Amino acid sequence: MFQGSANLEKLEHFRYVQSSGGVFNGSTHFDYTNYFEVLPSNALERGLFLEADRMRSPRITGENLANQLAVVKEEIRVNVMNRPYGGFPWLELPPVLFDTFANSHNGYGGFSDLESATVADASDFFAKYYAPANAVLAVGGDFVVADAIELIEKHFGGIEARQAPHRPDFGEPPLSAERRAQTTDAHAPLPAVAIGYRVPDPPKELAKHLANVLLVEILSEGDASRLQRALVHRDHLVTDVSAYIGEFGDPFDERDPTALTITAHYPETVTTPASHLSTQEIYTLCGTAVVSERGTRTLTGVEAQGMTACPCAQELVAARARSRLADDGFSEAEIERIVERVPIATHNQRGLATLHIGCIEECVEEIDASTLLKVAEASMSSEIYELMKRSDEVEVVEKAHRRPRFVEDCVREMVAGIVREFPQLDGRSFVSARQENLETIHQHNVVAERHGTLAELRAEIDSGASAAQQTTLEQWLDAGQPGA
Repeated sequence: MFQGSANLEKLEHFRYVQSSGGVFNGSTHFDYTNYFEVLPSNALERGLFLEADRMRSPRITGENLANQLAVVKEEIRVNVMNRPYGGFPWLELPPVLFDTFANSHNGYGGFSDLESATVADASDFFAKYYAPANAVLAVGGDFVVADAIELIEKHFGGIEARQAPHRPDFGEPPLSAERRAQTTDAHAPLPAVAIGYRVPDPPKELAKHLANVLLVEILSEGDASRLQRALVHRDHLVTDVSAYIGEFGDPFDERDPTALTITAHYPETVTTPASHLSTQEIYTLCGTAVVSERGTRTLTGVEAQGMTACPCAQELVAARARSRLADDGFSEAEIERIVERVPIATHNQRGLATLHIGCIEECVEEIDASTLLKVAEASMSSEIYELMKRSDEVEVVEKAHRRPRFVEDCVREMVAGIVREFPQLDGRSFVSARQENLETIHQHNVVAERHGTLAELRAEIDSGASAAQQTTLEQWLDAGQPGA
């Protein structure tokens, strides 16, 4: 609808609006599509002419259709596939809440659906739904009403009249039982929950609908609202909560069926090893998307903290312990049994693990951030916790001392963990593992890092020999550019 019309070449609509100092856009909702322009009042006729011309005859061509399909696909990549909570809950909740295709399907459509669309499909849809009898024209601003009506008649009056399509009843019978579903968002930094309720049809049962509109205001509007006070401020169960009617938050945006939705985000909780307390842990999630003519390459990463115990100092302490025990008359067998049973002291470091996976343009695998966190934390001598009792502290310290690791050991463990956890991932995918240990007895920190394609790392693990090629992030991104 922006790609030219009966009297306008491609992009001329843009130029006429912007040269008048105006702005324009359009958006698709569950029950309608709208187009709007904001212009100075002296450009009213220009705006009416532009809208009437594309309602009369937009240029629906193979080139324009392909262009718009590419725009929609990139919008899906950017706004849904490669951002935290991209389709949540407006794409995830309807299939759980409703049954019919019209109410439950993904309004964007999958890539295969988009690619199957033809010029004939687009022309037929325009002829059926973009008729004056199926449209509402609203004009507001600084003008004389009689003059505006005259201009509307001038530009819209000659458009061929077509019968408005029949609107079927999309209502569904009430739910008879609770429904639940779960989805994984690899980019989400915190878990989230959405609860949906079917509510009365606004036009048919306005009084009941307005009661629900008031209800969502009481539940979540402002810090004094019921859910905010109970869940965020008092019980600290969630970081935020909201309630609204309509998939996009406008209570009068949709006809039957529509939904009342409550969404909340809550911190990740883990259980401490001895006291089994639930404690909230904050992790860092990193997401990057690089777009080229070939498509989009994504980089998903996490940062986690842990504890490492130094192996070399522990070996020195163990040797000294053996010598002292031997001096006190213990046999070799007794010494080994003591060393095996009693933790050997060493100095510790707080470890910072950073782990990234890069996916190529054709990648369809889900990179689950929780899996990356599991790999990163397991690579160190022990996990650490925000809240611990003394019984937990001794468990953490003992575990770390049973698994002493150098900084480079942690990197090897991360790489091995990625190879193990993602066996189906394309070998052209990129992996970066970095470990920094914050030293306690040295006046410097230590860092180790390894990067490369998944194929390079798999071959290195299988053969035990260092790979000749270690692809860098810059090289991997450059490989996705046209002509590479």
